[in-house]
Amino acid sequence: MLSSGRRMPMIGMGTVAMPLPPPDELTSIFIDAIEAGYRHFDTASLYGSEEPLGRAVAQALDAGFIKSRTDVFITSKLWCAHAQPDLVLPAIKTTLQKLGLEYVDLYLVHWPVQLKEEATGLNFTKDDVIPFDMKGTWKAMEAHTEICGSNYDSIKNLYIDRQSRTPFSILIQFSLLIQTADHSGLRELREFCKEKEIHASAWSPLGANGGIWDSYAMMESPILKEIATAKGKTVAQENSKWIYEQGVSIIPKSFNKERMKQNLQIFGWELDEGERNKTEQILQRRGFSGELFISENGPYKSLEELWDIDA
Repeated sequence: MLSSGRRMPMIGMGTVAMPLPPPDELTSIFIDAIEAGYRHFDTASLYGSEEPLGRAVAQALDAGFIKSRTDVFITSKLWCAHAQPDLVLPAIKTTLQKLGLEYVDLYLVHWPVQLKEEATGLNFTKDDVIPFDMKGTWKAMEAHTEICGSNYDSIKNLYIDRQSRTPFSILIQFSLLIQTADHSGLRELREFCKEKEIHASAWSPLGANGGIWDSYAMMESPILKEIATAKGKTVAQENSKWIYEQGVSIIPKSFNKERMKQNLQIFGWELDEGERNKTEQILQRRGFSGELFISENGPYKSLEELWDIDA
């Protein structure tokens, strides 16, 4: 349950891939997901998946896979080039038009970064990164909660120090990945969210295989493989179960019909204390560093400054 009173399913489906399948194929994939039991979908204007997802919802309604719009929870995101107060409403309207919906359930600031309006997608230069009017953008979102959902839980990619001085509730992403140096800040982040009653969501919890920020470290983890084998589960299921047991929602992405079903099968079994402890000890890191936004002449001159923690 989010602070807005809306119920968000604890397992969602990511909708980004590079490259995306053709639109008709993508719509078919999303219909398969709805038929498999997914009721939470994470999209964004940047992803290019809003229109295929909207068509899938409409077709699922026609086919009787869902009874009403309220049966699905749809998240979308405000891209950085529109992250300024006067561009919020036009961006929301464009998203709703593409989705063919009257509202989204959750609308996120995709990154706490502002780009020049003319910047297109990820095709921007360091000079396009400009100071972000976070408070003004937030207020513009709050003015339209009837169509952009529970934005009281709606900023991604912020970390603890910045949260502490921001008077808003925040939807946080974290991913369980592995690297050679520990990032204890992600564990701190979970505790911070619990303390402040902020819902945390694990975006790309399986490593975003195939994405520009992908990593196979989690799926190849000997620890997770050992636990999964002992449980008769997949590595993805073991990892998702551990995240779920932290009270964190999970947004995996697979366009493979069988793996879609597997990713939902994390109920009816438990990890024991030893398995939880082993999983907890796996080193964690951010999936996407934000290096694209760093510039000597821009508002963020280092990763430390972007994240407000040691990079």
